[in-house]
Amino acid sequence: MTLDFHGMLFRLLLISAFFSAAQGAAVAINSTVVCSAGQCIQGFTNTTIGTVLSSPNVASNVLLLPGQYTSTTNPQLLHQLLTTSSTSSSPATGFNLSTFSLPLNVALQPGLAIYPQALYSGQAQFTALTNSTASGNSSIPLSAGALALSSNIWVAVTAGGSDRVVIWDSVPDVSQLPGMGSLSLSTIESNACSPQCSSAGVCSASGQCTCPPGFSGSSCEICAKGFFGTSCQACPAGCTTCDDGTSGTGRCLSSTAANASSACNCLNGVCGTNGQCTCNAGWTTASNGTQCASCAPGFFLDGNGNCAVCQLGCQQCADGSGICVACKQGFTQNANDRTKCDAVQSVTTTGTVCPDGSFSNGATCQPCSPSCSTCSGSTSNDCIVCGNGQFSLSGSCVPTDSNGVCAGSSMIANNNKHECDSCPSKCTSCGIPNFNVASTINQLQCKGCLPGFVLSNGQCVESCPTGTFLSPQDNLTCTACSSQCSSCLGAADFCLTCNGGQLASGGKCVSSCPSNALATAGACTTCHPDCATCSGTSFSQCTTCPSDRPVLSNGRCLPTCSKTQFFDRTSGSCQSCDSSCSSCSGAGPSNCLACSSSTSVLRGGSCAAANCGGNATAVVPGLGVCLSDLVSVPQVSGTSVPIPLPTVTGINTPAVTNTSGSRALTWWEILLMVLGCVFIFLCILALFPAAHAREARTTDGRVRGVEEYRRAGGREKVALRVARLRNLEEERHMAALGKLNQVGGVPSALPSHYARSRRLSATGGDTDSFYSQVTGLPPRAPAPRQPVNMRSVERPASARYSGTTISSATSDTEAQRYAKSIEERDEPEIGQGGTWLAPAGTGTSQESRNPFRRP
Repeated sequence: MTLDFHGMLFRLLLISAFFSAAQGAAVAINSTVVCSAGQCIQGFTNTTIGTVLSSPNVASNVLLLPGQYTSTTNPQLLHQLLTTSSTSSSPATGFNLSTFSLPLNVALQPGLAIYPQALYSGQAQFTALTNSTASGNSSIPLSAGALALSSNIWVAVTAGGSDRVVIWDSVPDVSQLPGMGSLSLSTIESNACSPQCSSAGVCSASGQCTCPPGFSGSSCEICAKGFFGTSCQACPAGCTTCDDGTSGTGRCLSSTAANASSACNCLNGVCGTNGQCTCNAGWTTASNGTQCASCAPGFFLDGNGNCAVCQLGCQQCADGSGICVACKQGFTQNANDRTKCDAVQSVTTTGTVCPDGSFSNGATCQPCSPSCSTCSGSTSNDCIVCGNGQFSLSGSCVPTDSNGVCAGSSMIANNNKHECDSCPSKCTSCGIPNFNVASTINQLQCKGCLPGFVLSNGQCVESCPTGTFLSPQDNLTCTACSSQCSSCLGAADFCLTCNGGQLASGGKCVSSCPSNALATAGACTTCHPDCATCSGTSFSQCTTCPSDRPVLSNGRCLPTCSKTQFFDRTSGSCQSCDSSCSSCSGAGPSNCLACSSSTSVLRGGSCAAANCGGNATAVVPGLGVCLSDLVSVPQVSGTSVPIPLPTVTGINTPAVTNTSGSRALTWWEILLMVLGCVFIFLCILALFPAAHAREARTTDGRVRGVEEYRRAGGREKVALRVARLRNLEEERHMAALGKLNQVGGVPSALPSHYARSRRLSATGGDTDSFYSQVTGLPPRAPAPRQPVNMRSVERPASARYSGTTISSATSDTEAQRYAKSIEERDEPEIGQGGTWLAPAGTGTSQESRNPFRRP
């Protein structure tokens, strides 16, 4: 009964667990596998950082955290996904995987991803690294649960509204940062540039400084040509050169206006839109083709470089002097003044000279036209000298305005010449104020100038003289500066230099320069924008630094210390972080912003042991958090049993990659193999003649050796045969003695022949067998013979071998005597080359001459 009760209770518990698991399984359908390089965990997560991989062959989606993955990356699940063509990728905000190829680098694009919840959870907002400084000059409130930074990126935030903190690493939980309240983002910058960019430049992810308009230099530290001031603004319009540079004033040094004369090969005229030049009065095209470069007929070049009209009645006059070269009809050259031509007096037919104001009309004198003072006819076109208030212009008499400008022209009335004269060469218009009959030509003033010239005191000049400035109202007239300025720009009271020993600073005259400027040449020269104070105008001549670039290093003001340092405002220098911190906001182990150890995580500004679950012993690289902390594996209520999840194979198994070791060769591998074979074949062909020659030499040597052996073989062969025969006879003799002298299995004293045999062994002859050494008896069967020692055999000096196994102490036997007789009778000639020993007979053959051979 008790067993039945317990069994029933067990079954009820199983059923309850089954229903609980089934409820959990209904939720678990949406589970996810989260992977880093080397480990995967299946469960539930709100983390969105990285990219989601999916494949028809895998039952669950896989969230791939940032990192680098290859085909050998564990576990097997990753290997399968990464090497399957059907795998698709859905990158999160800030990630861009345009191509899915190995090695796969899952990395945040250059910039900052802001997550609303801790552990990189929720929909992120991505702020990309920009190429302008606009974002760096603003402060954006930062509401974040986690921050993810791409590599080589740092961000500057203000904590609590005042303290500036630089963050270098991703932060999985912003609440764990040391003692920070509300955060505001002020700067996102790349740390890839070396040297670092100036305050105007932006470091790109590729390590190049990007300069805003107007700035130049490898670090964007200087103004480009034609830009001036701390913000590198453009010089005034029309200036070809100005006082530019970061410390420049922008004063126009030279200018080129529109329609400049040089644009259409024109000297004293204005270029039109059609490329034609409109010459000033009195000028025409020179013989070399330059427009408006020569005086027109009726004009001459005076000492001031102007084309002035010739005297009245002169048709052509000489340059420089104005002497009339040819007078008009009805005029004769004045004997006293050769520049003038006098009109011939009008005389009637009766010889009467007509007075001024009349002309001869046959026998009588008739009055001139009211327009003429003297004339040669009755109409106004016949005037020689025009009447009062009128001046000769192209054969007609024309009136003038109050400025003496002849009607219908840009020419000016000349009372001395009684005709209209030209304006100065660089004037496009001119006049004589309050013109009257007493006005002289030297009272003339220019009203307009050719492009590139400015108007100063009624004259057209190339630039405004000292003490004046070019009026911005008409960009033509030079206007006097105020009394306190010795030079000014743009306005009478904007001083470039000052009178009375004062210094010009920002357009004002001061007794001393401000802290961010230097006194040079009567003016205060502003320091580089990177500096608070300086010893020069370069960005590497700072002496103190502003708050947004507080680090002074080798004369430069930098925005931050290195990653493992923090800026100490008390000492104004960079100090090292605690060894437990990879970056920090202050001294000690409680001000860490990220941890240096791969087994630690940030807890309230301090680095604590991570205690990562699963198979991992370290945090996910670059994220500062354990993989097990990103994934939740819920359990059945009231138990420690995890809720059943959809089966995904390969989560915990190592990657298996190409166990057979075979793969298809690529085209370039095949090509290399073919080229290698061709190379080896060519080498063999090249070496074949040498090998053939060596073989021939070797073969030749062998032939010589055989011949030498044949010549030297007689004596050696005989001695070797004798030694072998003697050893064989001694063995037989000793075997017979052993049988006769053995008593009770113990050998008796052996005769001297056995001792002799032992001596032969000691001198290099045959050695005893193992049986003889153990028992002391001679061998029962013939033993294999060792090479014969020929040293004891008497040999001639030229013999090739030094001895045999026969001892010299033994007296000559009949066999020895026989051998010697053979040697004396048939001694071959010994050659110089090497020989080979041929096997010799043992005395058993029919041809043997051994006298001891038994028939």
